[in-house]
Amino acid sequence: MTEAWRPDDDERSRRAATGPVRVRVPAKINLHLGVGPLRPDGYHELNTVYHAIALYDELTARRGDTLTLTMEGEGTGELALDDDNLVIRAARALAAHTGVPAHARLHLRKQIPLAAGLAGGSADAAAALVACDTLWGTNLSRDQLAAIAADLGSDVPFLIFGGTALGTGRGETVSPVLARPTTWHWVVAIADGGLSTPTAYRELDRLRADGAAPPPLPNADALLAALRQRSPAVLAATLGNDLQAAAQSLRPALAATLKAGETAGALAGMVSGSGPTCVFLAADAAGASRIAAELEAAGVCRAARTATGPVPGARVI
Repeated sequence: MTEAWRPDDDERSRRAATGPVRVRVPAKINLHLGVGPLRPDGYHELNTVYHAIALYDELTARRGDTLTLTMEGEGTGELALDDDNLVIRAARALAAHTGVPAHARLHLRKQIPLAAGLAGGSADAAAALVACDTLWGTNLSRDQLAAIAADLGSDVPFLIFGGTALGTGRGETVSPVLARPTTWHWVVAIADGGLSTPTAYRELDRLRADGAAPPPLPNADALLAALRQRSPAVLAATLGNDLQAAAQSLRPALAATLKAGETAGALAGMVSGSGPTCVFLAADAAGASRIAAELEAAGVCRAARTATGPVPGARVI
């Protein structure tokens, strides 16, 4: 880690925010998720293409004498609000790095469901880094925040930046994907209940050991080329997720969700990340609305929402 930057008190007080800071942060999906073998450190080597979509959590940070977290929305009453929460851990990590007191009153408005394969916890950690950086006036660059984020979770650095990016290593090393601006239309089918990411990876390891998993995906070159062509039909043919087999093994009902999306006219559907959320690519906004309505009518998911991507990562609003 680089040496902590420690502004003097006068500089800090000049730069710190005086009022509340509100940050909006998106969910992520994986357009390509290639899972390599288990590494000695317990992680899998990944080759993934992250994509930030317009399904948001919001975090508000205010001045306080201690560090506290309250919340509303998805997961209220289920999500711990103490030092086990990634929001609190992110705030403490930033304070330790910059030498400021970890004092803030944080409030989370949550729409991204828990344990859904959408990186909701990682998104909230990214929001906490950006919000507290502004509140405290520590003024770190996005790259500096991403370096802190990498110690919090594999998906957190991407959600500092957003957009579409290639992730390597365990997913924490991100490089933006350069392509002409294109808006892609998605339907997000939210399942009842969550699915633990470590459990999904263990299930994939088991399926592979038993010879019951599909062959691993190749690298993401075909998908990256498809993004540059800006055609939904072309992109649809290249979407893929090595964890889908594990998620379906653990949650067999996902097969019905994927089938219903296909029947409704989606160009492609897949499990998002480690699941159990399924995402569907539509040709346009009207198609996305129609697919969402048909998925809800079919009763194969708790809720279906439309979303566009790519969108920026955690940002002050």
